[in-house]
Amino acid sequence: MASRGLAAPTMDIAGTLLTGLASASTLFLAAAGLTVIFGVTRVVNFAHGSLVMLGAYVGWSILTRLPDRGVPWFVAGILVTILTIAAAGAVMEVLLLRRIYRAPELLQLLATFGVLLMLQDAVLLIWGPAELTLPRAPWMRGWVAVGDGRFPLYDLVLIGAGPVVLAGLWALFRTRWGTLVRAATLDRDMVAALGVDQRWLFTGVFTLGAGLAGLAGVLVLPAGSAHGGIDLAIITDAFVVVVVGGLGSIGGAYLAALLLGVAQAFGVALAPQVTLVLVFAVMAAVLVVRPRGLLGRPVTPGRDVAQTPPVHPAGPWQRRAAAAALLLAVLAPFLLGPFALSVMIEAAVALLFAASLHIMMGPGGMPSFGHAAWFGLGAYGAALLVTRAGVPMPVALLAAPALAGAVALVVGAAIVRLSGVYLAMLTLAFAQIVWATASQAIGLTGGENGILGVWPPAWAQGAVYYWLTLALCLGAALLLRRVVFAPLGAGLRAARDNADRAAAIGLPVYALRLAAFTLAGAGAGLAGAVFTFAKGSVFPAYAGIQRSVDALLMVLLGGVQTVSGPLLGAIAYTGLSDVLLRATDWWRAALGAAIVAAVVLFPHGVARRG
Repeated sequence: MASRGLAAPTMDIAGTLLTGLASASTLFLAAAGLTVIFGVTRVVNFAHGSLVMLGAYVGWSILTRLPDRGVPWFVAGILVTILTIAAAGAVMEVLLLRRIYRAPELLQLLATFGVLLMLQDAVLLIWGPAELTLPRAPWMRGWVAVGDGRFPLYDLVLIGAGPVVLAGLWALFRTRWGTLVRAATLDRDMVAALGVDQRWLFTGVFTLGAGLAGLAGVLVLPAGSAHGGIDLAIITDAFVVVVVGGLGSIGGAYLAALLLGVAQAFGVALAPQVTLVLVFAVMAAVLVVRPRGLLGRPVTPGRDVAQTPPVHPAGPWQRRAAAAALLLAVLAPFLLGPFALSVMIEAAVALLFAASLHIMMGPGGMPSFGHAAWFGLGAYGAALLVTRAGVPMPVALLAAPALAGAVALVVGAAIVRLSGVYLAMLTLAFAQIVWATASQAIGLTGGENGILGVWPPAWAQGAVYYWLTLALCLGAALLLRRVVFAPLGAGLRAARDNADRAAAIGLPVYALRLAAFTLAGAGAGLAGAVFTFAKGSVFPAYAGIQRSVDALLMVLLGGVQTVSGPLLGAIAYTGLSDVLLRATDWWRAALGAAIVAAVVLFPHGVARRG
């Protein structure tokens, strides 16, 4: 009896470990292509998740039409899928990315997000909205005994696929072509000086990365399904693996996938309530200890958006145009109906949200993939104060930015020493923790049902709340604009352009960056609170990745190297989204095409001066 009692936990551990290894292999397959692409081209390819999604859909179309469901035909279907997605990646690189390699790197991210939007509608048009499952062949339905339990045979196939792909990539990078790729990862300028045509090298790398994305999509199909939500879910996990492993390190990506996959499997078994935040908590812990990831190495700097000419104050005609626009905005309640006013409230909130991110990204040079964290904290803070504590709306509107700013001060103290993608991913990690807490703390936040009934009092409804929104959002945005031209902004730009030189002349670089981070959090918190009263509710999506992406799009579309650009980008993005949403069912494709066109035509944003 004693031995039987000891054996059960051991078998549970073994099964959980195998589940974690299968998950790790899947994570690695999804991240390997992204690692290869970023390592050489420095493109943060937001459309990589879409390529994985295409791999699942194309694989389903091929595998369901095979004359035989045996292993040889299954392998043949996988190969055809890989070649198809690799070809799609090559076309994407030649037609789009090759045109914008000289643009700032974050603008390239914006372009690939436009591709993601277009591919979402393309998939919907070709395959429809329903999830597509692949009927399992008899050999896929097998299992092996693990103690007293059973483990799916196909999951063992997935476990083996990761090391096979790793070994294949290791062998490929030992060829002459692979040597050039590894050299370009470390120093692209030196490779160009040796006479290597980087255009075709980049095309080959992107084709390889896309093929690996297709492999990931088709291999996970028997264990899941093809559906339209794969892209954003996959890209988030893939980014985490790439950053934890170390940018451009294939071996690091595999180790990171093992760490995260096994941790998540045991987290599900031991504490399922924390599974939504566990991966991001592990990422944050690794980056705090090893800022470049597990096996990351220093790389030559890319074309960072911060390395731009100085910003300039607005000229006379710009001031007159802004004054005229402000006058029209103030008179809007006398000219427009309730729906149009609600759209303008959203535009004002977006304007402040974009301005708060810009103070980090522009003069501060600190990219963020998780700016929605502060928006969500402000929104939930205001809603809880009103519904739980009975606090009046004006007090809640003042307390929300104070709360978001205080949390940003604490979080920023731990992470602002990092830079680039590593800092951006830590902000994403914190945002996902806020989102997961809002989703799972049902007793406090209502979970997915949210907090309802957070309306303004009777005296502040209708046009009065519109004017209040205009005053708060425009006033805060103008204050942030003033900071850019104040000594704090000048110090931030000096630290951004050359931190060592700034420190040598006595500037407190760390304190300056922390101040910008805190101001950004407070501004976004105010935007979230204003938005909550406008909508009368708050939901976990307020802190979700999509809202963070919206902020990035607005700032990058307008031009992060300008001051007025993010404000124009916020208005343009909000207006364009609203027009397209009402004009066509294929608004994602239209919006994506507009974003791609804007990046190609205006690679530094639609506004070039302050």
